[in-house]
Amino acid sequence: MGTRERIVDAAEQVIREFGIAGATTKRIAAAAGCSEALLYKHFPGKEKLLLAVLLERLPALGPALTRLRLAAGTGDVAGNLTAFTLAALEFYTRAAGIAAGVIADPSLMAGFRAMLAASGSGPHLPILALAEVIADEQRRDRVDREIDPGAAASMLMGACFHRANLSYYVDPPGDDAAWAATLVDTLLRR
Repeated sequence: MGTRERIVDAAEQVIREFGIAGATTKRIAAAAGCSEALLYKHFPGKEKLLLAVLLERLPALGPALTRLRLAAGTGDVAGNLTAFTLAALEFYTRAAGIAAGVIADPSLMAGFRAMLAASGSGPHLPILALAEVIADEQRRDRVDREIDPGAAASMLMGACFHRANLSYYVDPPGDDAAWAATLVDTLLRR
């Protein structure tokens, strides 16, 4: 494992143990077995390091969206969407702790927003991509054409985000797989 990967792994570990506020570059460097100077050689700021943790160490929605796009027109629409819903739930559950810490730190949030804007990325993109998949399935006559794809995608992703956040406070009712299937069934009901 290279130095950069060790630093990203250490950052994830330190964030989970101490939270964003306690994840100092000094702690991260110590956990990675390197100096702060070396950490800054690979990451010009804490924001870039946090973005690397979010993008590289959490279960990504990109592969799940790719699988969903490739499945368009094949298999069971509800089954395809349920598998994606479970991936989105896992992503939001694992990302919530880091995201909450970023949101709670105004300077970190400002830097993170600037990075998202500069890279053309952000949390709205999976919703837009999911809406495109739903619209594609509508054109194939596999999803009711009366459903608004953007609203359906927002509701599905919003429900995943909500359940993930609930899980930090209480055990959400029901099994995640059954919940995901019921959510998708409710969205697709004709």
